[in-house]
This record gives sequence, C-alpha cells and structure tokens, in this order.
Amino acid sequence: MPCHVSVENQLPEDLHRAMGAFIDEHPQWDQYRLVQAAIAGFLFQQGCKERAVVQHYLSGLFRKQALTPNGLHS
Repeated sequence: MPCHVSVENQLPEDLHRAMGAFIDEHPQWDQYRLVQAAIAGFLFQQGCKERAVVQHYLSGLFRKQALTPNGLHS
C-alpha cells in the first residue's frame, strides 16, 4: 500500500474557486484526486519518467466514474 504525505499549501483565491467549481460539477472528483492529478500531470509533462508518477498520471486520465445501483454515474 502506498504511503501518503500530508501537504499544506496556500492557493490564490481564483484557483481555489475554480477548483471548487470543478469539483461541484464533477462529483467523482475531490480535492485530493484533483491535486494528485495536477502534480502527476505537471511532473509527467516536464519529462519525469518515474513509474509511480506515470501510473498516477495515467490513472488520473482514465479513471472511470463508478456506477450507482440504479445504473447512473456517481
């Protein structure tokens, strides 16, 4: 099981609002998934080839929405 590290960061207010709006419109995402995808995407685009980073990057791109019992996406 991968270990997790807690990170505290200050965001510009406009980025925070945009993040909140995105999460409101995409309930399958949360702030943790969004930040992980952003960091992995940035590192990958900057040439990082570390296997774990690439896996996080691809997971963020291709993660499917879960289906609820009534067949709708959650």
